[in-house]
Amino acid sequence: MRALVIDDSRAMRSILGQILKGMGFEVADAVNGREGLARLKEIGPPDVILVDWNMPVMNGYEFLCAVRADPVYNDSRLMMVTTETEMEQMIKALSAGANEYVMKPFTKEVIREKLELMGVLTA
Repeated sequence: MRALVIDDSRAMRSILGQILKGMGFEVADAVNGREGLARLKEIGPPDVILVDWNMPVMNGYEFLCAVRADPVYNDSRLMMVTTETEMEQMIKALSAGANEYVMKPFTKEVIREKLELMGVLTA
C-alpha cells in the first residue's frame, strides 16, 4: 500500500509517516499542494493521500480540487488532516471530494479507524 502525506510541518509529516509505515504503508511526502501534485506525477496514484488544509503556495483544499478534477486519481482515497474545526470547512472539503476529515490533534487509532472506514485498511 502506498500513501502520500502533504503538510508544511516537518513534524506532522514525520508523525503521520511513522503511523502509516507502522501500518505497512510505503510513504512519500510533500510540503504543499503544488509539490504534492508534482509528487503524484512521480509516484502515480497512491492508495491514500493525507493532506493538511493550511499550507503556503497551494493549500489542501486547492490540492483536493485539482486531484478530484483528474480521473487518474479517482481510486485514491483522500483524507484532510487539519486544525480547521469549523463544520463549514468540513462540509466544503467533503463536498469537494475528500473521503474523510480528521482534526488535529489526533491519535494513531483515529487515523487507523478513518483508513478502515475508507476501505484502505481492513479491520
